[in-house]
Amino acid sequence: MMLQRVLLVQGGSKGAYVSDMALADSLRRNLGPGYDVRYPAMPDEGEPNYDAWKAVILEEVRGTAPAALAVGHSIGGSVLARLMTETDISGPDLIAGVFLVAAPFWHDHHFWRWDDVALPADAAGRFPAGAPLFLYHGEADASVPVSHLRMYARALPQGVVRALPGRDHQLNGDMSEVARDICGLRAAHASP
Repeated sequence: MMLQRVLLVQGGSKGAYVSDMALADSLRRNLGPGYDVRYPAMPDEGEPNYDAWKAVILEEVRGTAPAALAVGHSIGGSVLARLMTETDISGPDLIAGVFLVAAPFWHDHHFWRWDDVALPADAAGRFPAGAPLFLYHGEADASVPVSHLRMYARALPQGVVRALPGRDHQLNGDMSEVARDICGLRAAHASP
């Protein structure tokens, strides 16, 4: 059986790569053999640049067979969501499934504003139909309000929504629900 590549895109802030390493470890533990969990350090994590992060993501997923599954935590999730709405670079040939964890929804003119990753008004129609989408958010997240999960659910109604009671921004270091959905998606694609 061919290894399934799973790309984890870290959050963005100084020290985020080290903090999110617990998420990568949890994914590896919960997925087990048969999965190649990649966790590259993103450039300028303290001041993320969409184009630079997009370049790293595309480098990680190009040429993979089967197509990669992509997990984005926090700002990494925002970057993935935006990337998937760019029809010229997204799709099941590169990314076969997307899992957004505690992703901020960039939507206003004050604190939650980053125009480069704000979703277009027609995001639902631009998101590739062949790439399943899962949305996760801890209900005890003190960094990104759980209301952002609802905003993503409205903008991308094709996504499966999972609000996780008692879980913080890092999902308490437990990616078991994400791993379960990844395994379920892989099993569904393997079935005749």
